[in-house]
Amino acid sequence: MGSSEWHIEKRSISSNESPISRDQESLENTSENGSLSIVVLGASGDLAKKKTFPALFHLYRQGFLPSDEVRIFGYARTKISDDELRNRLHGYLIKDKDASPEQLDVVSKFLHLIKYVSGSYDSEDGFRLLDKEISEHESLKNSAEGSSRRLFYFALPPSVYPSVSKMIKTCCVNKSDLGGWTRIVVEKPFGKDLKSAEELSTQIGELFDEPQIYRIDHYLGKELVQNMLVLRFANRLFLPLWNRDNIANVQIVFREDFGTDGRGGYFDQYGLELNFKSAPRVLLSVLKSPLAISRCLLDLVLSDIVNLVFCLVAMEKPVSLKPEHIRDEKVKVLQSVLPIKDDEVVLGQYEGYRDDPTVPDNSNTPTFASVILRVHNERWEGVPFIIKAGKALGARKADIRVQFKDVPGDIFKCQKQGRNEFVIRLQPQEAMYMKLTVKQPGLEMSTVQSELDLSYIQRYQGVTIPEAYERLILDTIRGDQQHFVRRDELKASWEIFTPLLHRIDKGEFKSIPYEPGSRGPAEADELLEKAGYVQTHGYIWIPPTL
Repeated sequence: MGSSEWHIEKRSISSNESPISRDQESLENTSENGSLSIVVLGASGDLAKKKTFPALFHLYRQGFLPSDEVRIFGYARTKISDDELRNRLHGYLIKDKDASPEQLDVVSKFLHLIKYVSGSYDSEDGFRLLDKEISEHESLKNSAEGSSRRLFYFALPPSVYPSVSKMIKTCCVNKSDLGGWTRIVVEKPFGKDLKSAEELSTQIGELFDEPQIYRIDHYLGKELVQNMLVLRFANRLFLPLWNRDNIANVQIVFREDFGTDGRGGYFDQYGLELNFKSAPRVLLSVLKSPLAISRCLLDLVLSDIVNLVFCLVAMEKPVSLKPEHIRDEKVKVLQSVLPIKDDEVVLGQYEGYRDDPTVPDNSNTPTFASVILRVHNERWEGVPFIIKAGKALGARKADIRVQFKDVPGDIFKCQKQGRNEFVIRLQPQEAMYMKLTVKQPGLEMSTVQSELDLSYIQRYQGVTIPEAYERLILDTIRGDQQHFVRRDELKASWEIFTPLLHRIDKGEFKSIPYEPGSRGPAEADELLEKAGYVQTHGYIWIPPTL
């Protein structure tokens, strides 16, 4: 990273270049003069150290958190000093051996914006002390009472969300509304089934209005996920093709090439998300839920895929780019999903998983899941959406694969080579490419599969793609809820999966063994074939090099 990338240029955190945020902010009358206090609850935990504070640092480094407006507060039960917290965070922000003096100076200035407050999560004493510290910061910045902005980030287990929300409401919200605001950011999982999710939503909803609640999921901040709306609705090419007349199936895949890495005991109790490296879930260890199998589908299939990628692929064009119009369309498509069929579910467990001494010999916990969703509406009737997630597979990737139907009257006899596909690679090596059949160079009229390729590392050289958390935190400050889960959207998602999850918990589905490094259970490929997916043979996408 060059030193030029560390230059801090002050930017207004109450304005945004995009029309989405400008529209939202005009509705909320966001103050440009009130101070901004960001409180990281659970500041001493892994999630805060590895994700939340680094995201805040990157925003500060880029000038989105000016030091003359912002103060960052850490809050946790651990009794440590300001300097002790700063020392704990330092290594997660920069590696000293690779840093220039200028970079180290930026890190030091950021760390000195952080103030630590110790207190419990269910008593008023600590939160009243926190409010006192926030009020002193606001006074120093000459913010009129009620004009300041207060953001509370829950880097906490969901079990304490209700008590923490109550303490914030009682002790720490703005005392009046003069253009300022109070917002809370809550991490998933949002419940473990429909009933628990609704109970949690009700408990928080009794304290805060829906526009104040930001349910964060890091995949919503991925660059290629955010690109879906533009791809679908800004390109005439896709408008007439994106329907049941042209698309045979849609496959959404999340694969990891590693197993449980010696943490099988945690995994067996809490499920797949605890070891999904792209989003640490160690804080979930406090959830004493025996529903181990449900956790597999909960985090990857329900939260990460259904609420995000599936909805953006399948939704109708919104009336406008206002967040509520976009989320309205996402809810509509979720409400159109048919009940999941038993014969369209495959669960698997990789061989060797039970060798971990912390895992029960008879464990049925899945490390792989493949599910078919079917949408009952005019656009998608008959088109299967194949959702697949797993560990210890042959590759690490997350992508969306839209497969088109065969060309009618194929005069080149090339259908066996494979169908046209539009592929969006979310990770690693972000890319979009269209698989096409073309003439192979030479004197013969023979065909071969190739691609039209947009690989970000090649096309956007020198452009740093922001981390998902920094994008989403900035959206929260700006009041843009487009990429956050609304309560009715969450409920609609749980209504799809809760019946299946309860049946799995009862042992009505068994995990099929599969070999590590493979594609997963053979039954999953059979399910793909049954759904109409045509495997391409002899073609491999090779990321272009600079």
